[in-house]
Amino acid sequence: MNSLEAYEKDIVLQIDFLKLFSKQKTLSEKQQKNTLFSGSGDSLVSAMLAESFSNGKVSVFDPLDLYKNPQLVKSKNIYFVSISGNTLTNIKVAKVAKKTIAITSQPDSRLAKVSHDVILLSAPNSGVFTGGSISFLESALTCISLVSSITIPRRPKLFLKAKSDIKKFSVSKKIYVLGTFFTYPLAMYCAAKFYELLGYDVHYARIEQFSHMEIFSLKKDDTVIVFEEKNTHNTQLVSNLKKIGINVIHPPVPSEKLSQMLYCTFFSQLLPLYEAKKKRKRDCHFVLAKEIRDVSNRMIY
Repeated sequence: MNSLEAYEKDIVLQIDFLKLFSKQKTLSEKQQKNTLFSGSGDSLVSAMLAESFSNGKVSVFDPLDLYKNPQLVKSKNIYFVSISGNTLTNIKVAKVAKKTIAITSQPDSRLAKVSHDVILLSAPNSGVFTGGSISFLESALTCISLVSSITIPRRPKLFLKAKSDIKKFSVSKKIYVLGTFFTYPLAMYCAAKFYELLGYDVHYARIEQFSHMEIFSLKKDDTVIVFEEKNTHNTQLVSNLKKIGINVIHPPVPSEKLSQMLYCTFFSQLLPLYEAKKKRKRDCHFVLAKEIRDVSNRMIY
């Protein structure tokens, strides 16, 4: 099985996984105010979702910022999200934190061994090295359930809706993904999937900040994806961008926040997948980019 086929298989596995997902006990408001979340890559997205679903009661930090500013961790409980459990910076911070809880799929990892507690992720996958999908979904829902009481939809309605909506859109090789408080982390995740699968030039930004900064690097036929339910502000942005020749994708994002998160997650996974299939790709870009991946591994582990 090639890595792109495995990626698609893992995406489909999410439908049944949602029926089996077990929520965590939600932290009290007092506990949340004394809690930090941290992670890297897709795991940072999961951590950021915890911050937004807590309405800002928990804080999220880049692990390197925590390492360079140890005063931030001396009196806090830290949830480190790390699928592999072997990200070196996480491990270094975990050793000096007041209390560390590892959210990981590897119970024997270095992070798990130095943490005070472990939340074990157990979603099934294809077993092939590929882009993160079902592992991300499980870590994201785990983080969200720690800070908010949620009800997981059991039917694949949102997945099928995202799959259907994507057929209406096409992308260019330069893409901007925009979001807000609840969807900005998913804009980051969407960009990551384009990096991993296709190696495209993708930028993620908050909707308000985009109009102040990134907009000035736009070229005709670039693609802008808007992850926010339709409102007066973003409808105006979409209209103005289309007038100057920008390819705008504004999918029908749900208003309910967990549905919003699930829809944008599925959309972010499927859009680059179908783009890769159009290009007749068999493997994810980052699987083939061995020299770049080697540099990444040397910095991470």
